[in-house]
Amino acid sequence: MSRILVVEDEPGIAFALETDLQIEGYEVAVVSDGLEAVKRARSEAFDLILLDVMLPGKDGFEVCRELKRAGLKTRIILLTAKAVEAEKILGLDAGADDYVTKPYSPRELRARIRAMLRRDPAESLYRFGPFELDLLRFELRRDGRALDTTTTELRLLSVLARNRGRVLTRDRLLDEVWGEGISVTDRVIDNHIVALRKKIEDEPASPRFLISVRGVGYRFDG
Repeated sequence: MSRILVVEDEPGIAFALETDLQIEGYEVAVVSDGLEAVKRARSEAFDLILLDVMLPGKDGFEVCRELKRAGLKTRIILLTAKAVEAEKILGLDAGADDYVTKPYSPRELRARIRAMLRRDPAESLYRFGPFELDLLRFELRRDGRALDTTTTELRLLSVLARNRGRVLTRDRLLDEVWGEGISVTDRVIDNHIVALRKKIEDEPASPRFLISVRGVGYRFDG
């Protein structure tokens, strides 16, 4: 039975989430503020955290950053009432694995949770050159040592790695990394690719792994 920590300060929403998830067969714990969320997440084993952004004590972004800095590998789905693009990007960069905007469909949320929990460990480690992209630990390593990468960079690299040898359009990358309906310019993708090349390419100007396909998008060769 998978354990889920629900962090939500609105009693009605928290009760509905707890009830729905228990019906789905999950073991559920509920806390209502950011300080308690950090304490519980670090002291108990959870498979997933549903984390509201607007919380007393510490907001969801602060909680997410603190847990990731502490090395916690538990997957996090942000629950946010804010549909502003910058807020969603901030959440991903803070370390969240996914986000759902309120008001959300319970059916969609259940599907996101199932998808997050059923990741096959055998499909979560990608090796290329001296690098390892570990999606369970959500880190990029070179010769066994973790590199300093942002969550968005890791999400982008993971989408490309899962589609080795295939050209992915910028629109496809935008949808898979930032989410459908989010207004992000192509330049944002290009900037993240540049940052990743500096970390994994011996010669960023002549890349071996992250290949540009003019007028289309990018291809991962690894």
